[in-house]
Amino acid sequence: MKRLDILDLDLTLPQDKVREVTDLTVSHINGAAVELRRLFLVEDLVDSIKFGVLLWCLTYLGAWFNGMTLVIISFVALFTLPKVYEQNKAQIDQYLDIAKSKFADISSK
Repeated sequence: MKRLDILDLDLTLPQDKVREVTDLTVSHINGAAVELRRLFLVEDLVDSIKFGVLLWCLTYLGAWFNGMTLVIISFVALFTLPKVYEQNKAQIDQYLDIAKSKFADISSK
């Protein structure tokens, strides 16, 4: 496509298409709200129990991914921290000595 072809493209949104997509979106949102109300207010006991079990399983799935995030951060730190220590050894050792002396003072009291 040439540059002039791109400049001549019509980028207006047709109102009937926007109205159709908006109506469809609103109907989906209303359907989801009705279904969630039915599940939370226990209109059907079996469906509400299934929904509760699903939410309970999702908490474990979320905890597992959170654990995986910690594993990934630890893996990155394993290879990053030695390089940072190597580049800033003098400053880090100075602050570590200060921290050790403060810890020794506190633990002696």
